[in-house]
Amino acid sequence: MPSHRRARQLWIVTLMLAIACFILLLTQPAQAQDLPRQKTESPYFQVRGGDASLDRLPLKSTDVDVQIAGPIARVRVTQAYRNEGTRTLEASYVFPGSTRAAVDGLTIRLGNRLVEATIREKQQARREYDEAQKEGKTAALLEQHQPNVFQMKVANILPGDEVRVELRYSELLVPEDGQYQFVFPTVVGPRYNSPASENAQARWVAQPILRAGDPPTARFSMKVGIDTPVPIATLRSRTHAADIAHETGSRHAQLTLGPDANAANRDFVLDFSLAGAAMQTGVMLYPGQGPDAENFFLAMVQPPASVPAQSVLPREYIFVVDISGSMHGFPLDTAKTMLNRLIGGLRPSDTFNVMLFAGSNEMLSPRSVPATRANIDRAVQMLGQTRGGGSTELIPALREVYRYPRSEQVSRTVVVVTDGYVTVEREAFELVRRNLSQANVFAFGIGSSVNRHLIEGLARAGMGEPFVITDPVQAEREAARFRRMVESPVLTQVKARFEGLDAYDVTPQALPDVLGNRPLVVFGKWRGKPQGRLVIDGKSAQGPWRESLAIGSDNVKPDATALQSLWARHKVAELEDQAALEGGDALREPITQMGLRYRLLTSHTSFIAVDHVVRASPADGSTRVDQPLPLPHGVSELAVGDASGGVTVPGTPEPETLGAMALVLSMLAMLHRRARRRDPRRFTE
Repeated sequence: MPSHRRARQLWIVTLMLAIACFILLLTQPAQAQDLPRQKTESPYFQVRGGDASLDRLPLKSTDVDVQIAGPIARVRVTQAYRNEGTRTLEASYVFPGSTRAAVDGLTIRLGNRLVEATIREKQQARREYDEAQKEGKTAALLEQHQPNVFQMKVANILPGDEVRVELRYSELLVPEDGQYQFVFPTVVGPRYNSPASENAQARWVAQPILRAGDPPTARFSMKVGIDTPVPIATLRSRTHAADIAHETGSRHAQLTLGPDANAANRDFVLDFSLAGAAMQTGVMLYPGQGPDAENFFLAMVQPPASVPAQSVLPREYIFVVDISGSMHGFPLDTAKTMLNRLIGGLRPSDTFNVMLFAGSNEMLSPRSVPATRANIDRAVQMLGQTRGGGSTELIPALREVYRYPRSEQVSRTVVVVTDGYVTVEREAFELVRRNLSQANVFAFGIGSSVNRHLIEGLARAGMGEPFVITDPVQAEREAARFRRMVESPVLTQVKARFEGLDAYDVTPQALPDVLGNRPLVVFGKWRGKPQGRLVIDGKSAQGPWRESLAIGSDNVKPDATALQSLWARHKVAELEDQAALEGGDALREPITQMGLRYRLLTSHTSFIAVDHVVRASPADGSTRVDQPLPLPHGVSELAVGDASGGVTVPGTPEPETLGAMALVLSMLAMLHRRARRRDPRRFTE
């Protein structure tokens, strides 16, 4: 009996421990929200209160000035930092940028002193910044962590100081269906940081986030000026209430936004079109200044009309849908609406499948099914039962898609639907490129502040197109645009050549297939006389296609400064794509030299500005403050911590939960076997 009693007591204690473990697993995500870092660097909610002598919100305002001339936007962003506390600060601020931005200038203003930043190799810039900080000098460091994620650090902001940091960049606006769009991202969404990511220990990912309902703390304002070669037909912003000054038939317009803190929790999107559906196609030549200056050109070529949909062969579509915590609410609801339109618009000859993924993944069917009404209803019902929760394991989901059996006779298209709040961009691009022979990839970003670097990069790597949906109204329109693209391919085997003009350093080196009414864009340099022709050859459904554009003195434009930066930015993007595919650091030096030569912010070059006046006492030191970011509009707090208990795909626990369950069950089984060996009669009575 004593042995039975001891066994029973041990069994009860173990069972209580197991229950406690499960309770801890269920409550851990909610408790972890106020802790900056756990296993990996990750976002966390800002904790109010603390030291009253410390100003925890040093960024006071962001002012944006945009000048759009033709297809090029020139942007100036001014950030004002002020220390309203009593201790010397180092302010750190993570902020987004356009994926197409060529950042080529930085200055800091402290009182009457203006300091122009210099471009340096990244590690050297950090050393110079650290040295200036230790010496008590005010300094600013601008780094690129992703092509669309930047970090500003400002050292030695004394009590009462106001430091104004100004950065400048250029961006090319490429029309689509006759519409131009300018996007200014205002907030970096909280990233799920997979331990497998190269950013697993990157501190910039561990940004403080304001709670839902807390407005941004910094004032935000914007001014946009537009000058076009022909009259502006339409002009509007779907995302922000803006004051627009534009007269009918005018080639000029002004837009004003702010000052308003709440404008800084979503992307600002401005759409405009020109009279007569005009598109600025042709070749533009920009001569450099000085004996050693380089000349640059930009060519935009209108593609041919689409082919009839009935001439397109059947296809297989796999929809890969993110249902993680950050998709909870508006993003997932919009995804359901959009996918209902996409799947409902498939032809009966097409086949499809749906994968839901978060911490794990689940397929609609073991094999793709015909696009019948019954199967479409099954898919819609499956989507309707999801609510969003858990982590965002994109890489395992993509790997599972590429392992999924397919027919050699049918072309496959993978459609990824996500907000992109991950840090595995490089790994995802590499995976898509290595499997390009199996499927092309289209990417839909849904949300007010999506990770456009991931969305555009997936589409570029998969030879598809990116789509961004910032509000529910766009869902049906973007779904229709996707169907037009995949049902009506325009050009393949596209090649460009110059006759008469001495062109070199042309980018892109290989032109992608053309889908939809989006012009081909070619950058490069030229020497000698501005004369000759640009010839574009391709293959359409009707046969060979050719477009020839004359080049002469009329194509010469006055200023090459912006185009030089844009060309260099595209060359760097090509090198970074190649580096992601090859792995290693073989292309680190070419990227660095490109950034240094053209004064460009890259993954391996940074801007550093140092005021050489010693203002702070080196012995006192300074306190680092990470400026908190607002939760993007429409994004749930589940994006920061999984308050749903870790359940992701219905019926499928997170990997960590599965491991804990297996451990506890193993312990119970071991005790059960031990007790049975000691007294087998107890288990047979």
